[in-house]
Amino acid sequence: MGDIFDFENLLPELIVGLGLALLVGNGLAWWRHRQGRAPEGVENPQFRGGRVVFLMVVGAVMTAWGTVSLLT
Repeated sequence: MGDIFDFENLLPELIVGLGLALLVGNGLAWWRHRQGRAPEGVENPQFRGGRVVFLMVVGAVMTAWGTVSLLT
């Protein structure tokens, strides 16, 4: 029976979670921008496409790294 807190896999699991959060969050922001919807309550919304793409790439790398670390 395993430990309740598996400290050996804790860091890779956190990396996968953060990477997926970066992918999903920025993907949704990009999708909403393409639909023409701006965030509510913001007077002058600015969409920075370069930042969104960069953070999605970082999220993909983190997700892949964490997943490979969990599987090996």
